Amino acid sequence: MRQEPGKEGSRWLRQAERDLDDAQYAFAGERYNLVCFLAQQAAEKAIKAFLYLSGEEKVPGHSVADLLNRASSFNSAFNTISRARILDLYYIPTRYPNGIPGGLPYEAFDQEEGEKALTLATSVIYFVREQFTD
Repeated sequence: MRQEPGKEGSRWLRQAERDLDDAQYAFAGERYNLVCFLAQQAAEKAIKAFLYLSGEEKVPGHSVADLLNRASSFNSAFNTISRARILDLYYIPTRYPNGIPGGLPYEAFDQEEGEKALTLATSVIYFVREQFTD
């Protein structure tokens, strides 16, 4: 059964906002690899929220870059947040030891990296939230 676009988009946006809140909580606990992963998840889900709002019925994939490209086909203003593509770098290496040759995810990410990830995810969520009010 097809979900109403606004409702489905809102569900995804709420989860994106919760993921960002969880990332901020992890930041306070100095779990920077988790911060980076949750920031990627927050941005991914926020962009999917916009795509559902725009009438997409299925939005597969996890790449922020790919999702931004799809979103920009509906609204070229998504190009203004293209720097968020960097978040794709946090999808695998933040979680799996084999994503960091010779190291561990929890050792590889620091406060600076966490701050950058939070800033990018926050910008995506704010941008998407504005699309819901237009």
